[in-house]
Amino acid sequence: MTKKEFMNSVSNGKEDILQQFLDLLADMKADYCVIGGLAVNAYVEPVVSLDLDLIIAAKAIDTLLKAAEKTFTIKRFPHSLNLSSTKSDLRIQLQTDPRYQDFISRSSEKEVIGYRMKVAVMEDVLQGKIWAYSDEQRRGSKRQKDLADIFRLVEAYPGLKELLPESLRSIVS
Repeated sequence: MTKKEFMNSVSNGKEDILQQFLDLLADMKADYCVIGGLAVNAYVEPVVSLDLDLIIAAKAIDTLLKAAEKTFTIKRFPHSLNLSSTKSDLRIQLQTDPRYQDFISRSSEKEVIGYRMKVAVMEDVLQGKIWAYSDEQRRGSKRQKDLADIFRLVEAYPGLKELLPESLRSIVS
């Protein structure tokens, strides 16, 4: 079983929605980068995630949504746009928080679970996880996953500990 086949099996994919979405981004020449748990997987031993969290260049969002509505159901939230399909359990979350926009210019293409995608640099992935963990509006279970991702990155790259706020340095050993 290939990595892509595994991902589609885990996400109950009747179609390869992740590849379809990446192809849509490529066809549009949309500038983007992956920022969530799948981005963490680009740098450390991967764990299964059904979430694709990414940032799209602000100028491309409306065009992308118009093209995506043919394949995906789109739900709008205060700081994100969520795309889903009945053909897969994969959840695509477009982060609209402007703090992430600068991540795009520093990103590079990497292989993640068998897919080629643009991924934020490790320091930006860590910063995004710090922001997510620090957001007390998020569900506790999501914040714990963010903390685990922070641990995974710092354990693999101890120099990243210097980038943590003091409140997290004492937790992450």
